[in-house]
Amino acid sequence: MTERPAGRGTYHHGALPETLVGVAFDLLDEQGQDKISMREVARRAGVSAGAPFRHFADRQALLTAVADRVLADFERWQWAEVEGSEGAALRAVGLGFVRYAIRYPHRFELVRSRVFAASRHPELRERLSGIDQAYTEVIVADQEAGRLRPGDPALVGLAGQALVYGLAQMIADGYLPAEKAEELAAQVLDTFGQGVANLP
Repeated sequence: MTERPAGRGTYHHGALPETLVGVAFDLLDEQGQDKISMREVARRAGVSAGAPFRHFADRQALLTAVADRVLADFERWQWAEVEGSEGAALRAVGLGFVRYAIRYPHRFELVRSRVFAASRHPELRERLSGIDQAYTEVIVADQEAGRLRPGDPALVGLAGQALVYGLAQMIADGYLPAEKAEELAAQVLDTFGQGVANLP
């Protein structure tokens, strides 16, 4: 069966996978990952119910592709936070993580289920390796600039990641009040920073 959109123009060859991921990405923001189905994504994309299965083996494969899109967006968000900040870049990265989770809770939940797990999805390894490498470079740059104490960047990074992930999850769970979440996150990050900062 051919992939024909319903009143939405024609697709260029090979463009349907990107369209399906984009539709699922929007649906994620609207309703969360539990509401994403192959049938609904196909309906919104204007193609037959079976068309998505030509490009994604099942719903989980589509969600993994959406997670990759989220990670790419998250990475752009993080570096914008770093570029617009003063002081330690590590703090900006941490606060950026929490802000992203507050603004896009459904995206955070999807990434949490695929990244912070016993094993990472093979399809996400390249993207995640790039993010991990950039994160390490931020820490090393802060150390070389004298903003952080010397030490193993991997341990500093793990401590920072555990902190912001925990904060984001507490916010998502409603444990921290949403209206004060960002302010509290900033205060907690500053307290953490006092422990790793290269203070005079």
